[in-house]
Amino acid sequence: MKIHSLAFIAYALATCIENVSSFAPSAPHISTTSRCGTYSSTYLQSSEGASEGGMAGAPPKLTPEEEIAVQWDLFTKHQAKGKWRGTWTSYDYMGDVIDETIASVNLIPDLDSNIVEHEHEIVMGKIASDCETCYDSEDVRTIPVGRYSPGNLNKYRCASVSMVCGPTLMKSGAMSTELVLSYGNGRVRVIYQHAPVWEQGIEPGSCPPQALKLFRTMVSREVLDADTPPSRESEQKNPAKRGDPSFFRGVPPFQWHKKWAGSSWTWGAQTGDRGWAIEDLDEADAWHGRPTGDTSDTWAMRLPGGILLQCPRVITSGRAGLCRLAWLPEDDAPVGSEHDGDTAKLLRVEASVIALEPVIDEENDVMLGFYPPELGSLRCDVLEKYGELENASMMDKLKSMGEMGKSGTGEFDPIEDTVAEAPTPSSDKQEQKDDVVKEKSTPKQKTSESKPKGKSNGDDDSGIDAIRKALKL
Repeated sequence: MKIHSLAFIAYALATCIENVSSFAPSAPHISTTSRCGTYSSTYLQSSEGASEGGMAGAPPKLTPEEEIAVQWDLFTKHQAKGKWRGTWTSYDYMGDVIDETIASVNLIPDLDSNIVEHEHEIVMGKIASDCETCYDSEDVRTIPVGRYSPGNLNKYRCASVSMVCGPTLMKSGAMSTELVLSYGNGRVRVIYQHAPVWEQGIEPGSCPPQALKLFRTMVSREVLDADTPPSRESEQKNPAKRGDPSFFRGVPPFQWHKKWAGSSWTWGAQTGDRGWAIEDLDEADAWHGRPTGDTSDTWAMRLPGGILLQCPRVITSGRAGLCRLAWLPEDDAPVGSEHDGDTAKLLRVEASVIALEPVIDEENDVMLGFYPPELGSLRCDVLEKYGELENASMMDKLKSMGEMGKSGTGEFDPIEDTVAEAPTPSSDKQEQKDDVVKEKSTPKQKTSESKPKGKSNGDDDSGIDAIRKALKL
């Protein structure tokens, strides 16, 4: 038996946030083994043969008309729901906060015309009232962004409860990649920005850029149709109800290390949109449990509220860069409460970015420029905890990943809050020397003073010229 109704499967995948395994038990599937764990391939469409550009035995890609319908349904169900109010917090390469702006992303749907209006409302300043019966006022600037309709989502692509915008080139030459995860009445939005850089000793601009290096990250915790952005104080006064996220609660590191199961939505240029049932995650695929990433080239940061960011420090030609966002929006429901038995949720989105691909004139054997950056693949996982890890001590696991003190006292390492500092050869050598002899100097202070800091300088792109000189490969 196979599912013949596209509308049903679109509904099941679009509503998987309400029941992460909604289509897993009943959907027909074919067993698949990959680096991503144990899955079941869910049929998005009836088929008897192999998919074009996909794996043998799987259904073919959706038709353009079907894909347009699915994308529009996901966009209007999870994103275009009203005004998303939040605080846009920008971090530099070192993980320091460089700017905070209160703003809202307005995605207002017009059901009659099937159009979504997109605009940003940015609070430029506040005017405090000196009258007890009066209200404070805000100086708000409204910026029109775009208008969307079925088949015209610009650079946006949806996958279940996630959305990606980009990669997009900015006027300065920097590249922007935006990731979004929605849950209940809230969502987390992150923007990674990479700027052109050259090898040390090469004059910037004397040749085409040799890489793109991360220089700024923007994170926004957003709540739907609220008068004020979410904050720690507002959550303490009005705790979130079950089904809505708690953005500023403390999340111990061992909360990430559980048994997770649920659903996954994947997209690729060749395979198109596909749904999967995740029965279990292999350890290799549980990247959310490795806060520093899988390679030394990963820039990472972990924030309160169970938010984990990972992206490439440097993006080069011929290699896709993985931009990731993981989020624990809710913990287990309290024992004895109305929702007792409702377990923790884990949302993940992963987008591969391809950039700096050269355009070659084969006749003259010269490079003419670069192709625009493009999205290589997209994956969104909606998971629910179904048990604890077995045959392993959680304390030993955390120690091996550098999250707990080696003494075993249970103290968190600094990585529990943020992981953003780039290792430098000088600091590595100094640590080796410290193991042998204690010096009177303070190498940590010297190292931190020598590291560049990003500054805004009033430029929307944080001073690209300064970045090119300071952030060497």
